[in-house]
Amino acid sequence: MGSAPRAVIDLAALRHNLERVCSVAPNSRILAVVKANAYGHGLLRIVKALGIAVDALAVARVGEGILLRQAGISCPVVVLEGCADQQELNLAAANQFELVVHNLEQVKLLQRYKINNPVACWLKIDTGMHRLGLTVDSALTAYQALNACSSVSGRPHLMTHFANADHLADAATLTQWQLFQTIASKLDSEVSCANSGAILGWPETHADWVRPGIMLYGVSPFMNGRPEAYDLRPVMSLQSQLIAINHYKKGDAIGYSGTWVCPEDMAIGVASIGYGDGYPRHAASGTPVLLNGQRVPLVGRVSMDMITLDLRGCPDARVGDPVVLWGAGLPVEEIAEAANTITYQLLCGVTARVGFVEEQGADGQAESG
Repeated sequence: MGSAPRAVIDLAALRHNLERVCSVAPNSRILAVVKANAYGHGLLRIVKALGIAVDALAVARVGEGILLRQAGISCPVVVLEGCADQQELNLAAANQFELVVHNLEQVKLLQRYKINNPVACWLKIDTGMHRLGLTVDSALTAYQALNACSSVSGRPHLMTHFANADHLADAATLTQWQLFQTIASKLDSEVSCANSGAILGWPETHADWVRPGIMLYGVSPFMNGRPEAYDLRPVMSLQSQLIAINHYKKGDAIGYSGTWVCPEDMAIGVASIGYGDGYPRHAASGTPVLLNGQRVPLVGRVSMDMITLDLRGCPDARVGDPVVLWGAGLPVEEIAEAANTITYQLLCGVTARVGFVEEQGADGQAESG
């Protein structure tokens, strides 16, 4: 691979995490969330690895769904943002997408345009996230309009989104669930509420469909959580290698602006990865990196293509030694905390110049993808 960083995608870990969803929510169908290029893991590789083990796929936008259809994926696809205009509606109908309807303009869009292939719909109700969705007061009217609309196939499903499911001690999730029930109990429809946090932490919300996202990729959905606590396995391992080892004197400043100064005569390693590859620019000195499986601290500022490492605890390091930025043995959650960001941003932020390598199953065979 040379010195270039790579993201190793462990498809066996992905399938393990899906099995965890099945075991935790055995009576629910699975709407697997693969938006944003499958959280940065590669849309098509993830969907193909999930295969028929999921009941439907969720993307954010029509364009993401079209990529699936162009690749021959026939699984039901739910578009979480729905359609904005007639052009998107025609594309959705032609590709047999299921549409989330989250405002009255989208209801009117379906009423206004007759389409040859009616689409299935999911009516989104705002129970406290306050981002998308109809109010509980307007949901019944919208539901009835969709149910009578010739462009809509079958009864609309119902859904909501939990704002605080990542906080296990916060009662807001149950408050949202109870509010959702006030409308769902009046309608004979399938429902979906539980995201990853609710799947693991709020079993009463599982209902007909669960929507696993971040947990599929082996990341804890909870604040300050770690994947091993929930038997999740990291799918992405971001890797590189040492490209230089330099020796400096006490008082020498390292990197841009000299923000870190050598406290003694010491060796500094340089690894080939930086914010141009998606490693967080604001990772602070002390952020851990695995070098030959051993933790060493990042020092100085992250550059576009490189980071610098304190090698005092790893005196046998050599140029070419492997470096792991996050993955098995170094949770991405820990790096996100050190960079004052979230795991989602790190995973989605890996850039196109990083090579992706798939690990295929238990035999460990790998191929570039």
